[in-house]
Amino acid sequence: MKNWKRKLAIVMSLCLMLFALGGCMDDWEEEDSSESITLEEGQSTQRNEGNEQGSTAETAQSSVKMTVGEGELSISRPERTGTNTAEKKQIWTFMIYLCGTDLETENGLASIDIEEMKQASLGGKVRFLIQTGGTKLWETDEVSASSIQRSIISGGKLSMLEEKKDASMGDSATLAGFLKWGVTKFPSEHTGVVLWNHGGGSISGVCFDERYNYDSLTLRELDAAFLSAFESMDSNFDFIGFDACLMATAETANIVASYADYMYASEETEPGYGWDYAAIGNYITQNPNANGAEVGRVVADSFYECCDEIDQAEGATFSIIDLKKYDSFMVAFNTYAKELYEKTEDADLFAQAVRAVRDADNFGGNNRADGYTNMVDMAGIIMAGSDFCGSAKEALKTLNDAFVYVKNGSDHREACGLSTYYPLSMQGSEELATFGKIAISPYYLAFVDRTSYGAVNEGNLDRYNDEQLLNSWGDYDYTYNDEEEGYFEADDNAYGDYWDYFEDYSGAEESTLISFLEGPGLYDDGTFGFQLTQEALSNTAGVQAAVYVLSEDEEDLIEYGLTVDICMDWQTGEFYDNFDGFWFSLPDGQNLAVYSVAECDGYDIYSSPVLLNGEEMNLRIIHDYEEGYVFIECAYYGIDENGMASKESYTLQAGDVMIPLYNAFAIESDEEYYYYGEEYEYDGDGEIFFDYLYDGDYLYGFNIDDVYGNFFQTDFVWFTVDGEDIYYWEE
Repeated sequence: MKNWKRKLAIVMSLCLMLFALGGCMDDWEEEDSSESITLEEGQSTQRNEGNEQGSTAETAQSSVKMTVGEGELSISRPERTGTNTAEKKQIWTFMIYLCGTDLETENGLASIDIEEMKQASLGGKVRFLIQTGGTKLWETDEVSASSIQRSIISGGKLSMLEEKKDASMGDSATLAGFLKWGVTKFPSEHTGVVLWNHGGGSISGVCFDERYNYDSLTLRELDAAFLSAFESMDSNFDFIGFDACLMATAETANIVASYADYMYASEETEPGYGWDYAAIGNYITQNPNANGAEVGRVVADSFYECCDEIDQAEGATFSIIDLKKYDSFMVAFNTYAKELYEKTEDADLFAQAVRAVRDADNFGGNNRADGYTNMVDMAGIIMAGSDFCGSAKEALKTLNDAFVYVKNGSDHREACGLSTYYPLSMQGSEELATFGKIAISPYYLAFVDRTSYGAVNEGNLDRYNDEQLLNSWGDYDYTYNDEEEGYFEADDNAYGDYWDYFEDYSGAEESTLISFLEGPGLYDDGTFGFQLTQEALSNTAGVQAAVYVLSEDEEDLIEYGLTVDICMDWQTGEFYDNFDGFWFSLPDGQNLAVYSVAECDGYDIYSSPVLLNGEEMNLRIIHDYEEGYVFIECAYYGIDENGMASKESYTLQAGDVMIPLYNAFAIESDEEYYYYGEEYEYDGDGEIFFDYLYDGDYLYGFNIDDVYGNFFQTDFVWFTVDGEDIYYWEE
């Protein structure tokens, strides 16, 4: 995110420069308009093989062919038969797929980046090809919201070159047309592609179009689009990058490794202004022969510096992946995943692995307030089995070897640079079907699938059969569509009805796997706790405690949130409270509902739902327990129903009005709803209180999560806060 004063200065300087630079774009248009792709004599594209008319065949193989023989992964990627003979410009070309969405409609963020691109192109060593769409309203009058437009930015000026009827930017055909147009009309010595918009990780993809019901590009659709342009190039893109949240994933890297030398992306959410295109352009102007790795470092560092300007560097992540080394990692990871899958047939080892995965770094929030992306750090997945899988060491080595550069803030100090999908909380049956088509190892897919099967079948795996799953993995084709610019479409029926078993599962259910040797109840020393049976302990992934208060009419339970302030003994299965009565509250005394986001070195991060100036948002609260200081860092939206992560964050201003929100349910009917607190006018001081709850009576109970994603809620006990004293009691 950039400083607004800096943005204003950019715009003002451009207004002066354009008078001196007017007319230079005419040369670009005339010079590039005749450039085209030709094939060597006697050659045809892969999709034409076997077609006497030379139009198209019906299908083509996915960009990456993955097979497993005797457990070992083999990978083959496509080879080009065509050659682009057009003369290449000695220049860097950035192809920006600019899907504006609400980022543009509400905040004009795409228009701001267009102005940065104008400044970035002043040195004459870089140009930007942009395709615009996906938003209801553009702040700049140089772009129309009613059509798809293709423009070039060079020499500080934007010129529109082509206009097409409106279409979803979340459709692979729309991206495919832009890619083929760019590489054939504007061949360059260096070319990179940027997907600009919201991202949601491996499952929901990138580029959500608000004009088409937030349709997004799935990873399979990305693959189909890039495959459509593959034969129009004689070499890979220098990079494919994501100016979007959460797209530094193992599955994304596998897709783009067929088409680019490097991938630029973030594991975590990005602030709304994203990349600093002015800094990138300035670097290339001074270093026109820079390669993809060198440019990537500048993208990462300038992005981090912009985050630092708005005090959000702690949560920032960015990584540059050398895709030429990625297949070596995939082979090693598959070997590890096979060992993990086989050894976790042992219930104790499975529980150990699941607990470790849940403790690993994850991205996008993954809690009740923020929603769930289910994106977990890949190194964390590998470390989860490192105690009993000898192959973990090689998997970690090859993973680390694939990174050129990783830039992380303190919130994600241990993040490796790539995440992968793991169902921390399943958000619908479509997740598994989607993951099945992009998983980089059949054994890791089976590990995830077996876990989900256990959730549906109360932990009973007697009838689990992975034969169809393993045999269908990697068997994907694309159908070619001859319309206008021609493109591939993903065929998504490889698994048939395999995941029908999951259709009736609506989310975490009450676990039948939890049983007790003792309790839950009050011990003689006044603490509240329980001891699990050994069988239940082998089926337990985690324990949290929920704190509730009764509404004034005593008809509703209002949730203050969850705490892990619990004494836990994973050897004996004994768990009991360690709650000291402290909680977070606004300066007016209202306690907030808080949910843990991350436990960091010296501080913890929480999310708290509020109504901020009439909009549902989450406060990001930092508890620096070493300094004894608690403050509101910012406010942000969570993961929406489309799986889209918000890039926007909001720095609170004096005069903002917030109303705390609480999950609540009626005692008689169990009906769940939001309970609203009182209005509080923010005074500009971000500090909030972490102190004893007000004197009174509260409810406390344990939430026990089993290893398959279901839960057990113990009965509640009362606790009373009286000054600095807290004691539990039962009715």
